[in-house]
Formats: sequence, C-alpha cells, structure tokens
Amino acid sequence: MRNHFSLDKQNSMLAEENARLNDQLKYYKRMEALQDEAASGPSDPLEGFRYTPATIVKVSRNTAHNYIILNKGSEDGVLPHSGIITPKGVVGIIKAVDKHYSYGLTLMNNSISVSSRVGDTGIVGPLIWDGRNSNGAYLKDIPLHYSVQPGDTIYTSGFSIIFPPDIPVGIAGQTKIADGAAQQVSVTLFQDFSALRYVTIVENPDRTEIYALEAKEEEDRR
Repeated sequence: MRNHFSLDKQNSMLAEENARLNDQLKYYKRMEALQDEAASGPSDPLEGFRYTPATIVKVSRNTAHNYIILNKGSEDGVLPHSGIITPKGVVGIIKAVDKHYSYGLTLMNNSISVSSRVGDTGIVGPLIWDGRNSNGAYLKDIPLHYSVQPGDTIYTSGFSIIFPPDIPVGIAGQTKIADGAAQQVSVTLFQDFSALRYVTIVENPDRTEIYALEAKEEEDRR
C-alpha cells in the first residue's frame, strides 16, 4: 500500500514537471521566433531590439511598489533601463544590474508608466497600473473628442526607446472622464502578474546615441 501511494505521488510530480517543461519549451520557441525576426534586419530602427530570455528569481505583488529580480545580469549583456516583456505584454523596466542578476520595477508599481496606443484610433497615452488588480490598468490622458470602444486592443506605442512598438498589452474596457479634461480608459492586461515565471529582457542598441542626442538638444536650449 505504501508503494502504491508513493507511486501515485511520484507520477503526480512527474506530470507537473512535464507540464512545466512543456510551458518552458513553448516560451523559448516564441522567444527564438522574436530573435529571428529582430535579426532579419527590420526597416524601423526602433524594432531592432535585442532579446534576452530570463527566469524570475523573485517577484513581489502585494505592495504599491512591486519589483522583480531576474537571473541575468551584466555578464549576459543586460543594461539598466531595458524593458521586460513576455509574449503576453509588458512586465516592467530594469533599474539596476550586477554580474548575474537584474533588479526591475514591474508595471504593478505606481512609478511606472508605459506609452501605449489604442488600436482602432491610434491615440496614445500613458498606461499605468490600477493599484488593485494583478491584471488591471488604466490608459490616461485621452482627449475628450476621441472614442475608445470596449474591446479595442491596446499596444505599446513605440514612442519610447525602452519598448518596441506594437506589443499587444491588453483590452480596453469602460471609459470615464477624469478631472473634466481628459478620458481614462480601464484596461484588462493580457499579462496576469499572478502567473509569471519566464520573461524576456529587451534592449534598444541605439539608445545611447538617442540619449546623447536628447542631452545635446537640452544643452543647446540652455
């Protein structure tokens, strides 16, 4: 009888491990496809991002300032201010790096916003966490004369050197007027932060040049 129950337990553990390995295989196949696409020489420089798969070491979900730690660092080519994504959308931004690990802030953090675009209208606004749900967010500062319909897909806008454009982020919900001057759209994120394990770090190789150009422009204005 003991052997019988022991075998049941072992079979259950093997089934769980097989499911985990299958999920991991699907994930890395998806990331390989993204890398092949990036290596094919896109015409838009903003699409020429470098992709580094990573595994989550630790992630917080229960505060207003949630963070994430990844198992890739400077020796893997990771730099601060890189984006963190999955096939389901945006996860966060790398803030600090050491040799073997990276520390980032997730979208479930009050200090993070992501420039996002409404699929049908093309209107762009900052996407922020709603502060309550692991898959809830708001798209802010939408002018009153634009109509955003429930069910519209929200994408990254590309108006950023951190994230590539056109990453599907979530689905628009109800719209309300905020402060009488703009609309605020509720968004259900495709990425549920309660179910995260593998991510991809994305880096724009031209960002140093872009930062330098911006700094020069600021200096010229002074």
